[in-house]
Amino acid sequence: MAKEKKLVEAITSMEEDFAQWYTDVVKKAELVDYTSVKGCMVIKPAGYAIWENIQRELDRRFKETGVENVYMPLFIPESLLQREKDHVEGFAPEVAWVTHGGLEPLAERLCVRPTSETLFCDFYAKDIQSHRDLPKVYNQWCSVVRWEKTTRPFLRSREFLWQEGHTAHATAEEAEARTIQMLNVYADFCEEYLAIPVIRGQKTEKEKFAGAESTYTIEALMHDGQALQSGTSHNFGDGFAKAFGIRYTDKDNQLQYVHQTSWGMTTRMIGAIIMVHGDNSGLVLPPKVAPVQAMVIPIQQKKEGVLEKAAELKDVLAAAGIRAKLDDTDKSPGWKFSEQEMRGIPVRIECGPKDIEKEQAVIVRRDTREKIPVTFAELADQVAETLEKMQKEMLDAARAHVQAHTYQAENYEEFQRIMEEKSGFVKAMWCGSRACEDKIKEDTQATSRCIPFTQETVADTCVCCGKPAKKMVYWGRAY
Repeated sequence: MAKEKKLVEAITSMEEDFAQWYTDVVKKAELVDYTSVKGCMVIKPAGYAIWENIQRELDRRFKETGVENVYMPLFIPESLLQREKDHVEGFAPEVAWVTHGGLEPLAERLCVRPTSETLFCDFYAKDIQSHRDLPKVYNQWCSVVRWEKTTRPFLRSREFLWQEGHTAHATAEEAEARTIQMLNVYADFCEEYLAIPVIRGQKTEKEKFAGAESTYTIEALMHDGQALQSGTSHNFGDGFAKAFGIRYTDKDNQLQYVHQTSWGMTTRMIGAIIMVHGDNSGLVLPPKVAPVQAMVIPIQQKKEGVLEKAAELKDVLAAAGIRAKLDDTDKSPGWKFSEQEMRGIPVRIECGPKDIEKEQAVIVRRDTREKIPVTFAELADQVAETLEKMQKEMLDAARAHVQAHTYQAENYEEFQRIMEEKSGFVKAMWCGSRACEDKIKEDTQATSRCIPFTQETVADTCVCCGKPAKKMVYWGRAY
């Protein structure tokens, strides 16, 4: 019992210190480890398996929309990066540079890619000649490097994994349609697969991607009431095309500039899963993304027939398409329960001598701890049903949390009071000025998260300056 208690005590309560709780979970659930390279992380098998599932499902959804995968170089020549002024200014503080090749200084510095717009543009300028070459709907899975000052596993690291889509189109309308289409792919993926509800909307001019004409975002709310930008989709218009000379001959034999988009999602989503669904016992994984969906735990496994029956049950689940494992280690059942909960495995299957006599097992849900006795004959169907129900109810619970932590403010005094006393999203009107946006951040540390596609009228005037309002905005403190 002492050891079992110690395992749970290894996690700081989220009510006591949310940041430390998060760090404890990623470490104790063995998702990551720190390295001798400051700001970079080792993604351990348990963490990488989650990313593989995210990658597999996103890739499937991308390809349903006509996306093809490619790969671009890791290095970007400085002269190439300088071709788009706004873009290079936006990334300059975060760029890592290679100055030597072996012992020889390079004639031109190479940037370790923070993102690959310039590489794709350079390629498209050579590859696109005619309207018959369009559209180009490409994506790459890779890592990028951004020299962050403050890092935290998954949420912000100097090197992280992601996908970046880069497309080229004949018309502005096609580019805009693709930009919105990919944002909706991200939003549906988060809600259907990760059980994370999101707000869909547009970023303000201040918050949009460097070099973009417009940036669209999905914003999620973590358990502590802070927002997390969870996926972005950018319409570049023809700005990059003009900087890089990406033109095509249209059907009338006239030269035209292409219109481009870019969109990305990162390993940051593993951090989102932890902070939306986790509890004081550790990780809670939505069944669809969980690498292991069911852990079979034999009780009194040294007794005759117990281990054999547990192995049989694991095989039955696997044959039904459920990702199942058997914990046949010599640890105590209590320790195994704590470990399964720490790792966030959606359900465990308990089976001991008394269960075998009754020809039954007990399903225990990770999120609610509900215990469901079930006959051996019905086990696979019941586990599948439980996983489906758990996926839905985790999304429902997360939606209820967002609703309970979304507020409205009609004036600045009310806005500041909410920001000081509560945590979550605040819906408030905005006049559209950068000055008001800057003042709100300076006074409250809150930023504009997005201008939602679904607009409401909270008041007639801007929450900050009192002038006529143009848009309703979601505001909040964010990671």
